[in-house]
Amino acid sequence: MDMRRTPPDSRPEPQAQRRGRVQVVIAFLFAVLIALPPAARAQDLSALARLDARASAITAVGETGQDVAIALAISQPVPWRVRVLDKPPRLILDVREVDWSPIAQVAQSAPQIAGMRAGIFRPGWSRLVLELKTPLLVQSAAMETAQGQGAQGAVIRIGLMHATPDDFADAAALPEPPDWSLPRAAALPEPLPTRRDGPVVVVLDPGHGGIDPGAERDGQKEADLMLGFARELKELLLRDGRFQVVMTREEDVFVPLETRISIARAAGADVFLSLHADAIAEGEAQGATIYTLSDEATDAASAALAERHDRDDLLAGVDLRDQDDLVASVLMDMARTETEPRIARLAAALETAIKAAGLKMHRHPHQEAGFSVLKSPDIPSVLLELGFLSSARDLKRLEDKEWRAGMAEALRQALIAWSGEDRALRALRDK
Repeated sequence: MDMRRTPPDSRPEPQAQRRGRVQVVIAFLFAVLIALPPAARAQDLSALARLDARASAITAVGETGQDVAIALAISQPVPWRVRVLDKPPRLILDVREVDWSPIAQVAQSAPQIAGMRAGIFRPGWSRLVLELKTPLLVQSAAMETAQGQGAQGAVIRIGLMHATPDDFADAAALPEPPDWSLPRAAALPEPLPTRRDGPVVVVLDPGHGGIDPGAERDGQKEADLMLGFARELKELLLRDGRFQVVMTREEDVFVPLETRISIARAAGADVFLSLHADAIAEGEAQGATIYTLSDEATDAASAALAERHDRDDLLAGVDLRDQDDLVASVLMDMARTETEPRIARLAAALETAIKAAGLKMHRHPHQEAGFSVLKSPDIPSVLLELGFLSSARDLKRLEDKEWRAGMAEALRQALIAWSGEDRALRALRDK
């Protein structure tokens, strides 16, 4: 869209007519700006989008310089929403997973803007706020996505026009659209009693969901693929009769990372298995990969995945490592000391079973990373990348019903072997 407003007619526009037009524009923006353009949906989204301050600018435009053009260049397309609020007057731009840290370096030559700040809005979303010295309304808004094979960048362009205080107040008073609200996380199940026998309680954690689709490629979303696989695996485990299965989400909803751990604890989980199929921009990656917890990532790709998987915690400002008191830290360290060898045996059982089934694994099948979802000190937890959407071969495998069935069976065999050994060893320890 053209960021410059067409010069106004010499005759003044009736205030009621102008106010109605402004409300229609704002309502239209609410309805359409949350969706990614078709070109964006085919991109391989690999990590947080980042602001490119050098390619961004906020400038005064128009014949009298009363209007403002905003161009914000980011490393990849993301869902976004824009509106104005009053008292004090400000423009609000909410976006999913964008790092705004370089915002102070953006060239700003519009005197109508009193200041800029960015911060956390809610889990999975960040907010950019432009403080306004004069009333301005959104006249145009669009996301331009990079074209061509491998292109990932995008530019959010917003045109602001000078307005009367009454028109601004009307636009700012418009209610939030219903779909602006954060989807509710899955309800926690009732706590189950701890048992030394009976079914093995397996918590399956399909990665991402809701406002967080995860990686995307060729119309496929990581969140959807993992939910479908988790349902298939759950059915297989339940038919076995030796397992009780709880899922952190049963539908396409957003569940914060800390809530996923809480669900596992409330379920009395014997094992927690987080399922992903991410995209890696750093080099080639193919095959299933087993991740266990470590403060230090095995390699650069592991570090990149940790950044992606943990973005909801990072954006929510949740970092329990710095909030624990001394006693709690000691107790958690003691629990981890007991749990770590159990996790190592679980990872080994998974690797053995997947290889025995003849399924493709990464050249480094067992890696370590600081994923927050693995940080429960007392529940053996593993994150399994079933494959990578950045690999066409892996995507084809993930779409293949027979391949998924083979992988689910391999995981069942691994859980049978691990749980039998784990319970035997714990029984010996408790004698």
